[in-house]
Amino acid sequence: MIDLYTAPTPNGWKASVTLEELGLPYEVHAIDLMANVQKQDWFLKLNPNGRIPVIVDRENDDFTVFESGAIMVYLAERAGRLLPTDEKGRSRVMQWLMFQMGGIGPMMGQANVFYRYFPEKIQPAIDRYQGEVGRLFGVLDGHLADKEYLAGDYSIADIANWCWVRTWKWSGVDIAPYEHLQRWVQTIRDRPAAQQGITVPYDIKLLKSGDDSEEARKFAEDARKMVEMGKPKE
Repeated sequence: MIDLYTAPTPNGWKASVTLEELGLPYEVHAIDLMANVQKQDWFLKLNPNGRIPVIVDRENDDFTVFESGAIMVYLAERAGRLLPTDEKGRSRVMQWLMFQMGGIGPMMGQANVFYRYFPEKIQPAIDRYQGEVGRLFGVLDGHLADKEYLAGDYSIADIANWCWVRTWKWSGVDIAPYEHLQRWVQTIRDRPAAQQGITVPYDIKLLKSGDDSEEARKFAEDARKMVEMGKPKE
C-alpha cells in the first residue's frame, strides 16, 4: 500500500493519475494547503520543501518520495509500466517529463499567479507568462502533429503534461489554435484512470464550472491568500 499526501492541483494529479493508470493500491491523505498543513513539522519530515505531493511506500520500508516527477518515475519503475526500459525510449519519456517540469508547469503556474491571484494586475507580467505558455503549447502541438503521444507509447510524460495543459483556461491561454494539442488532451481525458485521478483527493469541478462560478471565485481568493502568505516579511 502507498500513502499519497496530496491536494487538488496539477502536480497532485500527476501522482494520482499515475497511481490510477498503474492500478497500484494507495490511501489518500488530503492536505489542506490553505491551512498551511504542508508547512507543519510532521509534513516537513516527509518533504523538507513543504510541497505536495508526497508518497510513502509502506511495502518498501516506508520509503518516501517527494517531487511529483520523481514520484512518477518511482511508481513507473516499481510497476514496470509507463516508462520504457530501453535507453532511447526511456530518454524520450524523460525529455518530455523534464519539458513539463521545467517549462509547462512553472510558466502556467506563474501565469496563474499574475492572471488570477495577484491583487494588482501587472499586465507586462501577465503578457510575459501567458505568451510563454502559448509558445510551449505550440511546441507540444507541433510535436503531436504526427504522433499520438509525446514519446511513443502512452507514458508518464503524457500524464505530467496533460495534468497541467488541461487547466489552460485557468491560465487565461486559449487552446483553440492548437489542433493537435486539443486532440491529445481529449484522448487522455477519455481514459478512465485519468478521469478518476483528477478527482483525488476530491473533485473540485473548477474547470467545469467556469470562471465566474462561486467556486472559481473562492478558489482564486484562497490562492490569493496563499500568495500573500508567501511574500517576504518586511
